[in-house]
Amino acid sequence: MKSRWTNHLLLSVLNNHLIDYPTPANLNYLWSFGSLAGICWTIQVVTGIFLAMHYTPEVNLAFYSVEHIMRDVNFGSILRYTHANGASMFFLVVYIHMFRGLYYTSYVYPRRSLWISGVIIFILMMATAFMGYVLPWGQMSFWAATVITNLFFSYPCYW
Repeated sequence: MKSRWTNHLLLSVLNNHLIDYPTPANLNYLWSFGSLAGICWTIQVVTGIFLAMHYTPEVNLAFYSVEHIMRDVNFGSILRYTHANGASMFFLVVYIHMFRGLYYTSYVYPRRSLWISGVIIFILMMATAFMGYVLPWGQMSFWAATVITNLFFSYPCYW
């Protein structure tokens, strides 16, 4: 049985952190895209783990394992489409998050190292997305990999 003081303390903490919390005047909905990116990332990790349980990483069997996920695994098609569409949503949310940072000049001196770490995370995210895109190894994955890897050799190198 809780005492009256415990209930009062709990209500006081909730009031101070949810209702009477001091917020900046320029706070708007653009500041919530970092949290949305974290939610999208969590969905990608969870669905990716479940997809990896049924995936076969072999050249001759990769495409057939994706077909197996789509046809034979319970809710496999929902899982795969959630993962695929979640990746697109993840990039959209991250782009909006980055443009919000550019708009509010989050790349200047006090937060410069934070911005650089975000750019490094973005580059790693693109590399991870590329690796995930070529995993099924169908025609679309093959030609996408061909185009993306040829982009590196299309620029002249003067070394």
